[in-house]
Amino acid sequence: MEKIKVLVIDDSAFMRKLITDFLSEDSRITVIGTARNGEDGIKKIKQLTPDVVTLDVEMPVLDGLSALKRIMLEHPVPVLMLSSITRVGAESTIQAMQAGAIDFITKPSGSISLDLYKVKQELVEKVILASKVKPKTLLNLSNEGKKTITSQSSYSKIEPREENERIVQKAVSISNWMNTMKKIVIIGTSTGGPRALQKVLTNLPSDIEAPILIVQHMPAGFTRSLANRLNTLSAITVKEAEHGEIIRNGVAYIAPGGQHLKVKTVGVHTAIDLDQTAPINGHRPSVDIMFESVSDLKAYAKIAVIMTGMGSDGTDGLLKLAKKGDVKAIAESQETCIVYGMPKTAIATNYIDEIQKVDHIAETIMKYV
Repeated sequence: MEKIKVLVIDDSAFMRKLITDFLSEDSRITVIGTARNGEDGIKKIKQLTPDVVTLDVEMPVLDGLSALKRIMLEHPVPVLMLSSITRVGAESTIQAMQAGAIDFITKPSGSISLDLYKVKQELVEKVILASKVKPKTLLNLSNEGKKTITSQSSYSKIEPREENERIVQKAVSISNWMNTMKKIVIIGTSTGGPRALQKVLTNLPSDIEAPILIVQHMPAGFTRSLANRLNTLSAITVKEAEHGEIIRNGVAYIAPGGQHLKVKTVGVHTAIDLDQTAPINGHRPSVDIMFESVSDLKAYAKIAVIMTGMGSDGTDGLLKLAKKGDVKAIAESQETCIVYGMPKTAIATNYIDEIQKVDHIAETIMKYV
């Protein structure tokens, strides 16, 4: 079996050696080269044709985000970002996810992390995962990257776009499902999620008559940057969820990294309930926890969406939703998933009502709202 060929791009010689040593310890991986900045990295990608690239976010000469955009245009390859937990680092990482990076690793203590060993196993696993991304998926990401560079427009939060109006009109003609009940949309996603969420949320109209709860597997410090960026691109309001706030139609609430997102009834209202109880199957926030909590809301019909991600988070929660009724479930199709794990296990339950490409999920949601 051929080894996975990796190119390591980082401006720190110490970090390049540390990353190389960690990856080389795994028999499935070989580091075929290193580069000291984005410019150097692009040249070596063309020379060495690696299977996977690890790319530091903050570098001189050509930073990681700028380098990624050029890589996706000139020589598409699966890219894993390495980021420090700073506001600038988090914002750049979120933009990188939406520009075509497969996933990211958080450096535990800044640009030069002496304790990088803490994420060694995660680094190895994500490199292996990135190496399995299909060429067609990578080509799709590359094409999206071209659109991102040529069109960085943001949308009005007052006037829905023509596409949104078309979606609403279609939804009006299919309004029989639980017509007398309020609706709530619940979305779970992981690897590849920021890109998928952008596709879905930017195509929902500002006047959608449902609140939207989202669990995206992501560490603390990154979910707020994700919410802020999606908010600038979407007609709906997108924000990081806050404990105790009353949920409102037309607002998407993203679970903060490191906290489970639940709901509770407060009088006639429904409020966000955040906690830091133990991770479920390694995840906090957990899609299963959110789905299970929402399953107890008797006043709402639920629209559950499971998109790209590794593992099976969301499947147990879907089963609990289905047992209590009043749910329509949508899964992202294998064709557009970065990682076809979470949707695959959800589909295997036979409780998924529709399987859709990510580009059609917003329209499908509106059909049921």
